[in-house]
Amino acid sequence: MATRKVAAVTGASRGIGSCIAAELAARGYLVACLSRKGIGPEDRARSAEEAASSADFACDVGDDAALKAAFKAVHDRFGRIDLLVNNAGQHDEGKSADYSTDAFEKLLRVNTTAVFAASREAYPYLAETRGQIINMGSYYDKLGVRFHAAYCASKAAVAAIGRCLAVEWAKAGIRVVTVAPGFIGTDLNQTHMDNDRFRDFITKRIPSGEIGTPEEVAKLVAGIADENLHFLNGETIYLDGGQGMNH
Repeated sequence: MATRKVAAVTGASRGIGSCIAAELAARGYLVACLSRKGIGPEDRARSAEEAASSADFACDVGDDAALKAAFKAVHDRFGRIDLLVNNAGQHDEGKSADYSTDAFEKLLRVNTTAVFAASREAYPYLAETRGQIINMGSYYDKLGVRFHAAYCASKAAVAAIGRCLAVEWAKAGIRVVTVAPGFIGTDLNQTHMDNDRFRDFITKRIPSGEIGTPEEVAKLVAGIADENLHFLNGETIYLDGGQGMNH
């Protein structure tokens, strides 16, 4: 069994998930990077140190059997799991009057149902180590946003799941926290930032006038994991530059 702590990160191949994996490796974790392709980061090159501390696993978070197999493979490889970061997710938008039920349910399958399913499959391993779950939510969980009914609902549900698992699994020593970022600059939303009208709108909504970075999210996630605060449980921590409270 590994003596270093082991973190499993879903959606670790790019963007915020890729940064979280790198930050955890830099802090001494052995990192299991879960993604549909199972090929590691697509948006950067790993350092030699990170490569020595990471292993890639193919996993479609929307497939229960794939989740079960992936966590078993991680445990077989490292002998333990101390942290699960439920980061995998999708973003979609559309006019609610035209948005199909299939599209709505597909988004919830990845953003919400998969969070519950991954947590359930990781539970026996986390119970062994009295570990942690950190879910990736969104500040959209408390806002009314046009064209985002499905996305907002999916992220509000993530926070609700986190609260329920936190109180249910506390006796097993498992803590659950939701990190809810605001607008973070990634390659997935670069087209929005290239639009002058949108960029002007979003930067005016953020009090500092600056958007967040994936590295900031990664440091918050890793910091929560590192501090291992037993009394921090069930909470949602917002990292949005004050945008959600700006009126």
